[in-house]
Amino acid sequence: MNSLQQKFLYYSRRKSFRYGVPFLLLIVGGSFGLQQFAQLRYTFSKKGSLTRQEAEKYGINMKKKEDVTLEGEFEKIKELDIEHWDNVRGPRPWEETSPPSTGTDAKH
Repeated sequence: MNSLQQKFLYYSRRKSFRYGVPFLLLIVGGSFGLQQFAQLRYTFSKKGSLTRQEAEKYGINMKKKEDVTLEGEFEKIKELDIEHWDNVRGPRPWEETSPPSTGTDAKH
């Protein structure tokens, strides 16, 4: 028993044991603690996907999944005129909101 106590006293005087062991315990223990808190977050979260009935209740018309395909959306985008467009700046919070001008009635 005496030799065990002597070894403990010997190692407890060393800086690596005195500061290293608590540091490693904090890192490893903190990792396990954070894992438990994160698990609680995901276990009790109330987020879910929006159903068609809930969307209709709020006035949103959702398309059926079968109606929306990658090819169909590509065809819609192909029909857009991307060569001729106007860059319209959105209103800033400090500016008065007014309908955007078309550029034909603007005074130069």
